[in-house]
Amino acid sequence: MSDFFQNGAVTVLHRLGQPNLDHLERELEQYGRVNPIALVLPCLYSELEGPALAGIVEHLKQVRYLNEIVVALGRASALEFRRAKDYFKVLPQEVRLVWVDGPRVQDILKLLVSQEIDIGLPGKGQSCWIAFGYVLARHRSNVIALHDCDIVSYTREYLARLCYPLANPNLGYEFCKGYYSRVTDRLHGRVTRLFITPLVRSLQQLTGPQPLLTFLDSFRYPLAGEFAMVRDLAWINRIPGDWGLEIGVLAEVYRNCALRRICQADIADTYEHKHQALSADDPEKGLLKMVVDITKSLLRNLASEGVVLGDAQLKTVWTTYLQSAEEAIRRYEDGAMINSLRFDRHEERTAVEAFLRGIKLASEIFLKDPLGVPMISNWSRVTAAVPDIFDRLNEAVEEDHMWDPTAERKPA
Repeated sequence: MSDFFQNGAVTVLHRLGQPNLDHLERELEQYGRVNPIALVLPCLYSELEGPALAGIVEHLKQVRYLNEIVVALGRASALEFRRAKDYFKVLPQEVRLVWVDGPRVQDILKLLVSQEIDIGLPGKGQSCWIAFGYVLARHRSNVIALHDCDIVSYTREYLARLCYPLANPNLGYEFCKGYYSRVTDRLHGRVTRLFITPLVRSLQQLTGPQPLLTFLDSFRYPLAGEFAMVRDLAWINRIPGDWGLEIGVLAEVYRNCALRRICQADIADTYEHKHQALSADDPEKGLLKMVVDITKSLLRNLASEGVVLGDAQLKTVWTTYLQSAEEAIRRYEDGAMINSLRFDRHEERTAVEAFLRGIKLASEIFLKDPLGVPMISNWSRVTAAVPDIFDRLNEAVEEDHMWDPTAERKPA
């Protein structure tokens, strides 16, 4: 994509010219000696049986600049944990699995709860938070990158372009968000195209110039699951424990990081991953649940910035959002037509109607309880409450790494 335009408040690092992956990886090997890099992979056991993760592992075998890989494994039994360890043994890097559902890690979470530490609900947010804590506990890496395990189109370039702005000490960035085009024979990325961007711009119409909204609107793909940060941000950032993870992380970065230290990088020509069902009638599943959680996170972060959001203001946002989303549909349809892409206006409108229901539901929840479920505590607070927490976490992961559940079932 020959786009080099800089717009918004956040620096954009485009993909320009000829492919340069080999050059980037050679530099990353050099910079990795100064800024060692850890990769965190939030992973469900079910993803080990899909084609996406197998492809990711094959590409990671060729990455030489990573200092360590930490897999936050969720929804895994003891036997499945052992199988997962075998699955990731093929990687040449030092790999550790954080068995989130295992008794050792669960005992640590119970200890934190007893000390009134917010640990969030089970899910991606909590898994990422535990993995970040483990990377901090090891004191081996200065840069922490994260991406999902359901990326069908994954290549090494995704990771290299995500890590480079932070690993290169001459650039000085502290946070990098990935972005990419979501196009096959049609446009994808409905939640970004038809929900988050129209909602953020509707809120801007309501509030007028608002720095947090301007910041969020500067990201080309604010809901991308790929980002990298320096260890200091992992130390002080709080993390939402639901689908509001990406927006919540951006809000924390906005508060804790200088704007000139934040960038977004074009990491791929194409991006394909598991598509969520709309689940238009069930706010506890699919894209509708995602919309509810993201809206709650956005409203609560705005309230924390001093923006007054009462019943009248939120009802105005509903109307403004619908108008903005309908205009977005028209624009995307025009873009699809000039590129001879498939476009279903009815399907797009159905999605907008479902997203509006999610916004209304989230607004009602916000008005009843503006604080809601607390965000997961940052590791700065955790270590203050439990000074030896990193020793406990290191020990738990290492014991799980050495443990063989099949040995305990052998007859005497």
